[in-house]
Amino acid sequence: MAAKPQTLATTSAFEVLGPVMVGPSSSHTAGALRCARVAASLAAGPIERVRFSLWNSFAHTYRGHGTDRALVAGVLGLDTDDERIRDAFDLAREAGLAVDFEIAGDDPSVHPNTVDVHMECAGGSVCEVRGESLGGGRVRISRVNGVGVDISGTYATLFVSHRDVPGILAALTHLLAMADVNIAFCRTYRTEQGGRAYSVFETDGAPADGVLPMVRSLRDVDYATFVSVPGAVVAPGVSADEFFDNGAQLLEACAERGLTIGGVMELRERGLIGARDAAAAMARVIEVMRAETSEPIADPRRSLGGFIGGEARLVDAGAGHWAASLMGGVQTDAVARAMAVLERSAAMGVIVAAPTAGSAGVVPGCVLAVADATGSAKKDVASALWCAAAVGGLIQTHACVAGAEGGCQAEVGSAAAMAAAALVELLGGTPEQALVAASLAISNLLGLACDPVGGLVEVPCQARNAIGVAAAFSSAQLALSGMRWLVPFDEVVRAMAEVGHSLPSRLRETALGGLAATPTARAACAGCGGCA
Repeated sequence: MAAKPQTLATTSAFEVLGPVMVGPSSSHTAGALRCARVAASLAAGPIERVRFSLWNSFAHTYRGHGTDRALVAGVLGLDTDDERIRDAFDLAREAGLAVDFEIAGDDPSVHPNTVDVHMECAGGSVCEVRGESLGGGRVRISRVNGVGVDISGTYATLFVSHRDVPGILAALTHLLAMADVNIAFCRTYRTEQGGRAYSVFETDGAPADGVLPMVRSLRDVDYATFVSVPGAVVAPGVSADEFFDNGAQLLEACAERGLTIGGVMELRERGLIGARDAAAAMARVIEVMRAETSEPIADPRRSLGGFIGGEARLVDAGAGHWAASLMGGVQTDAVARAMAVLERSAAMGVIVAAPTAGSAGVVPGCVLAVADATGSAKKDVASALWCAAAVGGLIQTHACVAGAEGGCQAEVGSAAAMAAAALVELLGGTPEQALVAASLAISNLLGLACDPVGGLVEVPCQARNAIGVAAAFSSAQLALSGMRWLVPFDEVVRAMAEVGHSLPSRLRETALGGLAATPTARAACAGCGGCA
């Protein structure tokens, strides 16, 4: 088979069905934590004081999303699924860490979810790192001490601060070669010729324990550290086989191998992380999905902002009276489950981002409700979720899944597309029908604004997850019935990206427009502390 471009080459399914995280937002909570944790790893000593400067969407909604707690938790070294995130300020006081927040404001030249982390360390050293949360928990470090860099964590990364002098790169690469470290990429960033410089070595595996002391001992090196993005799934330097990079190639791969979309995605994941780890990771996802879709119905809890909590139980309890005339029993069950996930997330409980926390209820609500109604086997549930991950991965690559970049169409719209394709696979449809269903779901939610009241992932997010379920169910049934769709999946995704970029910033997760700007919404959130 001819080689194909591979922008998906190092993307794991569990970067789409994941991370497993504490809510309420994958970009503003999990992504923020990861930015801060990587920033802390670049500091030259124990951190005594940290100041977070927040830009754009981060600046407007950081309290309601728990971004402030997540950033502090990241500096303290917590993981995305650690429920102590909600207690981060208490933990910081106990650790003697002084914390400040600064609203940097709005700047269209800066990524919507950007934080500058200014760290003062023991001994007097200072380090400032700019982090960007890209959606779904993915992050990028774009600046260190005023110098532009590009660190994503795709590979194991050695970061070296040094003077820009002749021979320094040769000395560094020689040390890595002597330690049997294979360099995948190497980039050097500098302020000026002969001035301060930073070299970033992306390697196949973490350097041996003895490498860092040797690097630090070089005369012109100030500091060196190993950078690891917490929660990274793929082994450093590993790329997937060239199975597919867009919807058309995905259908070709299914036909060539005689597999469903889920089958191709599972085969691809095995190549990335191994069959045992792939199976274990999927089992973990399903376990958390089972808990997140059921426990809030049995035991409702109020959210951080107090706007939601108990709605899933109301829908579930009303099924006997309303389901037959309106949504039907299975869809009603799916809606209740989806709404339950948002309740758990908004109370800072553990969920699976799918593909984000704000849209996390749609995929598990749909797949588990239909699977239970049809008596589907565990392997069929897993295959449906593998299918959802493939569709989400393509959307994430060629458009976006973050509300701050593309509006709610990028979150609930993407989740509805993933769920629609998964339902088609679960019910025995073809790969072509699965992508038709995904295309229909996106098309029907195109242009949906992201306007969280009070900056909280509560209203209208919970109800929009219910609408995402409805879109997935109708799209799957239309596709399974043989309906075609004029615009192919890849073109629908490109249109989604164009529409998302055209939305004004007020309608992209800033809580400044749409429902969030109505008088009633403003009055309701005035005392909840959700707005910055």
